Amino acid sequence: MNIETLLSKASELLETTAFGSLELGNVIMIVVGLIFIFLAITKDYEPLLLVPIGFGIVVGNIPAVPGMPLSVYDDGSVMQYLYFGVAKGVYPPLIFLGIGAMTDFSTMLSNPKLILLGAAAQIGVFLTFLGALVLGFNPNEAGAIGIIGGADGPTAIFLSSKLAPDLLGAIAIAAYSYMALVPVIQPPIMKLLTTKDERVIRMKPSRQVSTRERIIFPVIAFLVCTMLAPGAIVLIGMLFFGNLLKECTVTDRLAATARTAMIDVVTILLGFCVGASTSASHFLKPESILIFCLGALAFAVATASGVMFAKFMNLFLREKINPLIGAAGVSAVPDSARVVQMVGQQNDPQNFLLMHAMAPNVAGVIGSAIAAGVLWSQLVQ
Repeated sequence: MNIETLLSKASELLETTAFGSLELGNVIMIVVGLIFIFLAITKDYEPLLLVPIGFGIVVGNIPAVPGMPLSVYDDGSVMQYLYFGVAKGVYPPLIFLGIGAMTDFSTMLSNPKLILLGAAAQIGVFLTFLGALVLGFNPNEAGAIGIIGGADGPTAIFLSSKLAPDLLGAIAIAAYSYMALVPVIQPPIMKLLTTKDERVIRMKPSRQVSTRERIIFPVIAFLVCTMLAPGAIVLIGMLFFGNLLKECTVTDRLAATARTAMIDVVTILLGFCVGASTSASHFLKPESILIFCLGALAFAVATASGVMFAKFMNLFLREKINPLIGAAGVSAVPDSARVVQMVGQQNDPQNFLLMHAMAPNVAGVIGSAIAAGVLWSQLVQ
């Protein structure tokens, strides 16, 4: 066998491997995926999300041999069937069911005025929507990008699957990236907008909420929210259904399954499939960079809006609220509430803000779902 034959055989062999089709963009995305995994493991940045997403990014950027359906974009591939739950918005409502089954709304019910902080944080969604329009995105794309400001990955995926499926990968990665970076992004904004005297404000303990209140709340809240924003029926419905399973005391098995095994399985599938959808040919585009920039702006504005609205409320309240808890109005549960606790204790180690911060935090979950419903109902017309 001569040299030419050997080279020909080697070339044929190379064509059956991923190396023959590997491009610089694939290498860049693989590095990004490895960085996600590194941050999740070494820095503990949302590991339950970043590990599946990071590994999915690596998987999604291994080039397939022509004729072999392997990626989420190849008809008939196994990955495409798994990705169906992302593309059609199936996984996010299941995530919301699990969130509802693990969420305690007692702190919010004991101090209802804190709901306003969750609503105020949604200002970031609508300002980003306007910013995306200015930058040339069409209304549907702008609406899907704007919801990143709610810091709610499942909601961002659900809305982008309905309004802008072509941007779903970039929007999902941006939303989850900023959720993971809550401990990095929020504290400087919180400290910039508050004084030390404001950061050491102590709040009264929450009142005890009765079992009857906790059972009635998900039913009444669902009716009110969906009457105002019918587009939020799926997300809000699953959220409050899960909470009813938890609070009614007669469906403990169902609630336990929803908040453990089911939400874990769906989180794995959603994270991995979102990561696998970020192949370089679909992801490395100028609009992806714009989406990341707008997402950062949305998250910063949402955080600032919550803090500033808390300061505004204090102008009219006899019993002041600590404005730090306004930052928890974004729906990154429970990380933003933990950040509030951390920043508060840096100024007063005996000040316990976590439970107070959970009120606007869970209100933010509801608020982001309502915002998504409003955008969807207005933009599909």
